[in-house]
Amino acid sequence: MSRILLIEDHERLARLVCKGLAAAGIAADVVDSVDAAWAAIRHMPYQALVIDRGLPDGDGLVLLRRMRRAGIDVPCLVLTARDALRDRVEGLDAGADDYLPKPFAMDEMVARVRALLRRPAEVRPLDPSHGGLTLRLASGTICHGEESARLPPAEMQIMLLLLRKHGEVVRRGALESVGWGLGEAVTPGALDVALHRLRRKLRVIGSRQRIINVRGLGYALREADSAEQP
Repeated sequence: MSRILLIEDHERLARLVCKGLAAAGIAADVVDSVDAAWAAIRHMPYQALVIDRGLPDGDGLVLLRRMRRAGIDVPCLVLTARDALRDRVEGLDAGADDYLPKPFAMDEMVARVRALLRRPAEVRPLDPSHGGLTLRLASGTICHGEESARLPPAEMQIMLLLLRKHGEVVRRGALESVGWGLGEAVTPGALDVALHRLRRKLRVIGSRQRIINVRGLGYALREADSAEQP
């Protein structure tokens, strides 16, 4: 399931949008301010953002410009009650990929988000890989050579983040958030179980990549010969 971030302070509208997206197989975390959105974006690699312009602590375009200056190129759909031509131009110039005025039809909003989710495949590898290890996102499998193993959604999201951050330490909270979402209560020990299963699958498919516990900091995906521990 794809996961996006919805930045919307109207609680009822946020619920309706989340319901519409979920019906299309798209999970959404929800925040209601620019500051909360920035914290979430830095914490978790979302596949797309839906940003409302009128937020309690400022214009959503402030967040969008900040992201683009920081080199964060996640696709963004801007929602707004402002429908003047100059407002649409301002949003696109700020770095928006698409612009949808309120009120909108839910089917159209979902279709636009789905279009954004297809867009990264044009500029990024469809199946991320490193060190002989490949994630087949469409089939939900992890592969090494001719060997493969199935990954349920939480394990796939955790592995995807570790692979993209290869060699870097990723904090436990970030792995929990990417695996189960910001709005989900994570069962104690759920991450440990997922990491145990991932480690086992890496060995089963013959990969030299290992998920290392860096004490007090988090976890990292590294080559077996550079691992701090087995």
